Amino acid sequence: MADTLASLADSFKNMGVARAYGPPLNLGGEEIVPVALVSFGFGGGTESEQGASGGGGGGFVVPLGVYRTVNGHATFRPNTIATLVCLVPLVSVAGAAIRKALRVARK
Repeated sequence: MADTLASLADSFKNMGVARAYGPPLNLGGEEIVPVALVSFGFGGGTESEQGASGGGGGGFVVPLGVYRTVNGHATFRPNTIATLVCLVPLVSVAGAAIRKALRVARK
């Protein structure tokens, strides 16, 4: 079990800001820095009576856009499709909350 935890810890050491911001690239005279939303998690469990144990993990990366450096000024250019996909849950929750608030207000 200790070896499993050690290998999980080693695999997640390099996650974080280094994964959210990519290395700067020079394309067509512009310097760009890719930006992404990075999320990961893992868990484990054990059953003491039978001696069973298990674990797992996973994650995802959503490309949010790039920072462009033009004439010494950095600007953010979003990835439109990824932004819309990330907004779908927020719009859904906001719509449900407004619907419930209107139902309560009618009573």
